[in-house]
Amino acid sequence: MFLSGLTPHIKGLVLRSRLRLGRVRIIGFVLTLSCAACDPVVDRAVPIETACTVIDGDTIRCGEERIRLLGIDAPEMPGSCAAGRECAPGDPYAAADSLFGLVEKGPLSIIRFKKDRYGRTLAIIRSGEVDLSCQQIKSGHAVYVARWDQDNAVRSTCPKAVQR
Repeated sequence: MFLSGLTPHIKGLVLRSRLRLGRVRIIGFVLTLSCAACDPVVDRAVPIETACTVIDGDTIRCGEERIRLLGIDAPEMPGSCAAGRECAPGDPYAAADSLFGLVEKGPLSIIRFKKDRYGRTLAIIRSGEVDLSCQQIKSGHAVYVARWDQDNAVRSTCPKAVQR
Protein backbone atom coordinates (compact mmCIF):
# COMPACT_ATOMS: atom_id res chain seq x y z
CA MET A 1 0.00 0.00 0.00
CA PHE A 2 1.24 3.54 -0.70
CA LEU A 3 1.08 4.41 3.03
CA SER A 4 3.99 2.16 4.03
CA GLY A 5 6.72 4.83 3.62
CA LEU A 6 4.90 7.59 5.48
CA THR A 7 5.20 8.74 9.09
CA PRO A 8 2.30 7.98 11.46
CA HIS A 9 1.27 11.67 11.40
CA ILE A 10 1.12 11.76 7.61
CA LYS A 11 -0.70 8.39 7.49
CA GLY A 12 -3.35 9.89 9.76
CA LEU A 13 -3.76 12.84 7.40
CA VAL A 14 -4.20 10.50 4.44
CA LEU A 15 -6.70 8.29 6.24
CA ARG A 16 -8.71 11.30 7.45
CA SER A 17 -8.67 12.76 3.94
CA ARG A 18 -10.14 9.50 2.57
CA LEU A 19 -13.24 10.03 4.71
CA ARG A 20 -13.98 13.32 3.00
CA LEU A 21 -15.47 13.70 -0.45
CA GLY A 22 -14.64 15.76 -3.51
CA ARG A 23 -11.97 18.44 -3.63
CA VAL A 24 -11.06 18.28 0.04
CA ARG A 25 -10.11 14.63 -0.35
CA ILE A 26 -7.88 15.34 -3.35
CA ILE A 27 -6.25 18.37 -1.70
CA GLY A 28 -5.50 16.33 1.41
CA PHE A 29 -3.84 13.64 -0.70
CA VAL A 30 -1.74 16.19 -2.63
CA LEU A 31 -0.66 17.90 0.60
CA THR A 32 0.26 14.54 2.05
CA LEU A 33 2.47 13.69 -0.92
CA SER A 34 4.25 17.03 -0.75
CA CYS A 35 4.82 16.64 3.00
CA ALA A 36 6.14 13.11 2.57
CA ALA A 37 9.14 14.54 0.73
CA CYS A 38 9.79 16.79 3.76
CA ASP A 39 9.71 14.03 6.38
CA PRO A 40 12.67 14.08 8.76
CA VAL A 41 15.51 11.74 7.90
CA VAL A 42 15.02 10.10 11.29
CA ASP A 43 12.69 7.57 9.67
CA ARG A 44 15.65 6.07 7.80
CA ALA A 45 17.76 5.38 10.91
CA VAL A 46 18.91 1.81 11.46
CA PRO A 47 20.68 0.38 14.52
CA ILE A 48 24.45 -0.08 14.44
CA GLU A 49 25.05 -3.66 15.52
CA THR A 50 28.89 -3.67 15.59
CA ALA A 51 31.33 -2.20 18.11
CA CYS A 52 32.49 1.31 17.25
CA THR A 53 35.72 3.15 17.98
CA VAL A 54 36.46 6.87 17.70
CA ILE A 55 39.09 7.91 15.16
CA ASP A 56 38.92 11.66 15.81
CA GLY A 57 36.30 14.31 16.61
CA ASP A 58 34.22 13.69 13.48
CA THR A 59 35.00 10.11 12.40
CA ILE A 60 34.23 6.71 13.90
CA ARG A 61 34.80 3.14 12.79
CA CYS A 62 32.10 0.53 13.26
CA GLY A 63 33.44 -2.86 12.27
CA GLU A 64 35.06 -2.35 8.86
CA GLU A 65 33.00 0.76 8.06
CA ARG A 66 34.61 4.18 8.52
CA ILE A 67 31.91 6.79 9.14
CA ARG A 68 32.33 10.55 8.82
CA LEU A 69 29.75 12.60 10.73
CA LEU A 70 27.70 14.67 8.35
CA GLY A 71 28.02 18.45 8.17
CA ILE A 72 30.82 19.04 10.67
CA ASP A 73 34.58 19.53 10.83
CA ALA A 74 36.45 18.80 14.05
CA PRO A 75 40.09 19.67 14.80
CA GLU A 76 42.56 17.32 13.11
CA MET A 77 44.97 15.15 15.04
CA PRO A 78 48.58 16.39 14.87
CA GLY A 79 50.04 15.88 11.41
CA SER A 80 46.65 15.17 9.80
CA CYS A 81 45.80 18.64 8.46
CA ALA A 82 46.82 18.67 4.79
CA ALA A 83 49.06 21.50 3.62
CA GLY A 84 47.02 24.44 2.34
CA ARG A 85 43.80 23.27 4.02
CA GLU A 86 42.13 25.43 6.65
CA CYS A 87 41.40 22.96 9.44
CA ALA A 88 38.91 23.44 12.25
CA PRO A 89 40.35 25.20 15.31
CA GLY A 90 40.47 23.61 18.74
CA ASP A 91 41.85 20.70 20.70
CA PRO A 92 41.67 17.48 18.64
CA TYR A 93 42.03 15.29 21.74
CA ALA A 94 39.13 17.03 23.51
CA ALA A 95 37.01 16.66 20.37
CA ALA A 96 37.78 12.93 20.16
CA ASP A 97 37.11 12.48 23.89
CA SER A 98 33.77 14.26 23.53
CA LEU A 99 32.76 12.00 20.65
CA PHE A 100 33.94 8.94 22.57
CA GLY A 101 31.69 9.89 25.50
CA LEU A 102 28.71 10.21 23.16
CA VAL A 103 29.39 6.92 21.36
CA GLU A 104 29.88 5.11 24.66
CA LYS A 105 26.39 6.05 25.86
CA GLY A 106 24.66 4.27 22.92
CA PRO A 107 22.67 2.63 21.53
CA LEU A 108 23.85 3.95 18.16
CA SER A 109 21.79 4.34 15.02
CA ILE A 110 22.86 5.53 11.58
CA ILE A 111 21.37 7.29 8.59
CA ARG A 112 23.70 6.74 5.63
CA PHE A 113 23.88 9.32 2.82
CA LYS A 114 26.79 8.48 0.52
CA LYS A 115 30.53 7.78 0.43
CA ASP A 116 33.15 10.54 0.35
CA ARG A 117 36.26 10.55 -1.81
CA TYR A 118 38.16 8.64 0.89
CA GLY A 119 35.60 5.81 0.97
CA ARG A 120 34.08 6.85 4.30
CA THR A 121 30.33 6.67 4.78
CA LEU A 122 28.85 10.14 5.27
CA ALA A 123 26.13 9.77 7.85
CA ILE A 124 24.12 11.05 10.74
CA ILE A 125 24.80 9.01 13.85
CA ARG A 126 22.60 9.11 16.92
CA SER A 127 23.41 7.89 20.39
CA GLY A 128 19.95 7.27 21.78
CA GLU A 129 18.14 10.48 20.81
CA VAL A 130 21.30 12.62 20.61
CA ASP A 131 22.56 13.59 17.15
CA LEU A 132 26.37 13.36 17.35
CA SER A 133 27.03 16.07 14.74
CA CYS A 134 24.77 18.51 16.57
CA GLN A 135 26.25 17.65 19.96
CA GLN A 136 29.82 18.13 18.71
CA ILE A 137 28.82 21.58 17.39
CA LYS A 138 26.95 22.53 20.59
CA SER A 139 29.87 21.52 22.80
CA GLY A 140 32.32 23.56 20.70
CA HIS A 141 34.29 20.52 19.53
CA ALA A 142 33.36 20.92 15.85
CA VAL A 143 32.21 23.57 13.43
CA TYR A 144 29.28 23.34 11.06
CA VAL A 145 30.19 23.19 7.35
CA ALA A 146 27.12 23.80 5.16
CA ARG A 147 28.67 22.36 1.99
CA TRP A 148 29.20 19.05 3.83
CA ASP A 149 25.61 18.91 5.07
CA GLN A 150 23.78 16.57 2.67
CA ASP A 151 20.13 17.62 2.25
CA ASN A 152 20.60 20.14 5.12
CA ALA A 153 20.07 17.22 7.50
CA VAL A 154 22.22 18.67 10.30
CA ARG A 155 20.87 22.20 9.86
CA SER A 156 17.29 20.95 10.14
CA THR A 157 18.07 18.86 13.23
CA CYS A 158 19.84 21.59 15.25
CA PRO A 159 19.24 24.97 13.57
CA LYS A 160 20.26 27.05 16.61
CA ALA A 161 23.62 25.28 16.93
CA VAL A 162 24.59 25.75 13.29
CA GLN A 163 23.88 29.50 13.42
CA ARG A 164 26.54 30.16 16.06
